[in-house]
Amino acid sequence: MKVCIMCGGEGTRLRPLTFGRPKPCVPIVNQPSIQHLVSHLANLGFNDVIITLGYMSTAIEESLGDGSLFGANITYVPERTKLGTAGSVKNAQEHLDGQPFLVVGGDHVINLNLLEFYREHLNNNSITTIGLISIDDPTEYGIAEIDADYTIKRFKEKPGPGEIFSNLASTGMYVCDPEVFDFIPAGEKYDFARHLFPALMEKGYTLKAWLARGNWSDVGNPRSLRQAERWKLQEIAYTNISGDLVVKGAKIAGPVQMGGSVSLSTNSRVIGPVSIGAGTIVEENVIIGPYTSIGEGCIIKSNAKIFSSSIYNRVVVGRNTTISGSILDNGTYIGDGCNIENDTVIGPKVVLKDNVVVHSGTRLWPEVTIPEGTVVKEHVLNDAFDTRIEGS
Repeated sequence: MKVCIMCGGEGTRLRPLTFGRPKPCVPIVNQPSIQHLVSHLANLGFNDVIITLGYMSTAIEESLGDGSLFGANITYVPERTKLGTAGSVKNAQEHLDGQPFLVVGGDHVINLNLLEFYREHLNNNSITTIGLISIDDPTEYGIAEIDADYTIKRFKEKPGPGEIFSNLASTGMYVCDPEVFDFIPAGEKYDFARHLFPALMEKGYTLKAWLARGNWSDVGNPRSLRQAERWKLQEIAYTNISGDLVVKGAKIAGPVQMGGSVSLSTNSRVIGPVSIGAGTIVEENVIIGPYTSIGEGCIIKSNAKIFSSSIYNRVVVGRNTTISGSILDNGTYIGDGCNIENDTVIGPKVVLKDNVVVHSGTRLWPEVTIPEGTVVKEHVLNDAFDTRIEGS
């Protein structure tokens, strides 16, 4: 079975995490998220994988290779210009013709039974079946109204107050018959939800819905990224240690996933689910709470506390520092006595001097330095980098 994974977006809404990597390569439990997706699809039988490439495509190719490590055969199709969602799939038509195919976004984190989705499409009479999921706040998504036969009656993209006739949001996952290519112009920017689906309905084609059950996220913002990682951490079923582990009077309450050459010092506590990468050093009296991932080569100094956070590679966390519900990118240095509040995102190679407080919901751009004793109440930008956080 064939699947087309769209990986063209710049990931502006996840900045500063996407300056040094494309959105599908943002780490989730110390692994590029696209690897989780391809592995899940291959396990369901979608072994013929076509990936459309745009922004920082080399990183995606390096992350996946030819797909053999994941049980898949991967073909890469680059875009020279931005073609939109449907346009990018049209650009890969030669690899998708001949049978119905699944379309997913490269930023999707899921545990859905997409094989059931595919089979549902084969059994209905629609040219396209659209995956829908019930969510509390559909205002950031396209919504659909369906009837008792799962036929889609109407769409509304990003509805405002008074326009929310349904909480069934489009997942951006579709199963399409090859016939859809006849309605997508070649070489033009063209989207599934905005252009193709309304055009098909106007021409009298039936579009069906599949109601998804389970976990789904398009990792559209830092909060949804943290939620997606939480789901993946919950999948750690038992404590797994790869290589040697040095424990000096520390306590581990699993499940915990650890790389090689990890060191835990006296009276430190690790309460799973937690993932810790290779070569990380945890000093004495540290608490690492549930739903935390720590990357490779990090140093967590004495009396630090980390709760429900994502710490990437080569990060230093100072003594008596507390980090809660936040994301810290590669090579960042956090001084002693700092407090990083919930929903903070700190970009790569940032330096926080001692006794800095970062308020909730704040983003710090790459390579900025925050002076000692500063209280950060708003985003700290770096003019050397684009400052937009709207878009894809």
